[in-house]
Amino acid sequence: MPNLPVAVQPYTVRDQLDKDYRGTLRKIAEIGYKAIELGPPPVGITFAEQKVLLDQLGLKVIGFHSSLEQLESDPDSVVRYLEEVNAEKYAALSLGFESKEDLLGKAGKLNEIGARLSRRGVQLLYHNHDWEFRKFDGEYILDILLRETDPSYVKMELDTYWVHRGGLNPVEYLLKLRDRCPLLHIKDAEAGEEAFFAEIGEGVLDFETIFQAAEEIGTKWLVVEQDLCRRDPLESLAISYGNLTK
Repeated sequence: MPNLPVAVQPYTVRDQLDKDYRGTLRKIAEIGYKAIELGPPPVGITFAEQKVLLDQLGLKVIGFHSSLEQLESDPDSVVRYLEEVNAEKYAALSLGFESKEDLLGKAGKLNEIGARLSRRGVQLLYHNHDWEFRKFDGEYILDILLRETDPSYVKMELDTYWVHRGGLNPVEYLLKLRDRCPLLHIKDAEAGEEAFFAEIGEGVLDFETIFQAAEEIGTKWLVVEQDLCRRDPLESLAISYGNLTK
């Protein structure tokens, strides 16, 4: 197992969660995962019931993904949820950018939201995809976003797969984020032009070096996620976990 603790992002098993919420979380715990990036429960399950279930399964919540709209209009609901489930205080989001002006405006919003959350003990994280490696005025969107946001209020949840799909080296980009990437989404990619998602250790990314870089820059958690799977998603999560333990 890597020296850093490992969590899971259940977006991988989103369809299974919709069909059998409790049973799917139980299967995640049975694989061996001890932590999860999980949002509020579905209708019919209270926060308290979710907390009891997670405690029974030994799954610690480390944070969850929200939206810009929720974080702007009702940040208290995000804080209340994280407090209710005794989570580590991370709230992540992703955005799209139509122009450099749009990017600069959203960077300002992220600073404001991050400052508000920080006063409540919650750290705002930005989660990238590959479109942040398009350029405005010759500069990567993600580089501009990082420059225009306060490192104290806006940190990263870098995603190794999407950095790779964006044409960059995940290790090199990670090393630019010292003390600014507490959560790292780890995903592998198949060889070839399609670069389809792969289980950790089954693709082309050099995770030994990635983990060394993550430790060096102060990452706190590795988070396994696989957006699409060629097999049953729970099997994919099990393969990734098994390879991480080898």
